[in-house]
Amino acid sequence: MESIELFISYLSKSSLVTIIVLSWLSLYFIISFTILFSRYSGLNNWIKREKQALEAILLGKRLETTDSSLNKCSQDNLSKERLEVFISLAQTNSTSGLTTLSIIASTSPFIGLFGTVISILETFAALGQGGGSASLSVIAPAISEALVATGCGIFVAIPAYSFNLLIKRKAYELISLIQRESNLLLSSK
Repeated sequence: MESIELFISYLSKSSLVTIIVLSWLSLYFIISFTILFSRYSGLNNWIKREKQALEAILLGKRLETTDSSLNKCSQDNLSKERLEVFISLAQTNSTSGLTTLSIIASTSPFIGLFGTVISILETFAALGQGGGSASLSVIAPAISEALVATGCGIFVAIPAYSFNLLIKRKAYELISLIQRESNLLLSSK
């Protein structure tokens, strides 16, 4: 309860720019986790299906009877070019969301820093108009509050960058499985 009161007190003292920066970073944080949960679970399910399809193909089953993403291409109509197109489409689908995570990871610290700089400028402007009462007890709390935006920017960037790497790795695993399926299908023609 005390932390909520502290947060409300912080927001009431903050400028409009700081509130916008913190709102923007909060939105980034929510988007990062949304992308992680949706893409990671989707990729895990897709990888599971492709592993089962690869095992079925290894056991000699026809492509049409598997749950592979390649089963859209009939076994009688297989060509290296068609399979490359399917692999390319799978790669595009599996890596969706990575650009957004990269943007969030790279811009969050700058957004936080922008909020900090604006808050520090406002603090010094207020001190300059105050007539020289610039003691450490006046400056320190204001600068401390200003640095919250930088901390929030870094706090948002770290998970976004980590989620980007996790999803990129899952997409790599998936494309590797599909490539193996493709190679196996072409070799059995």
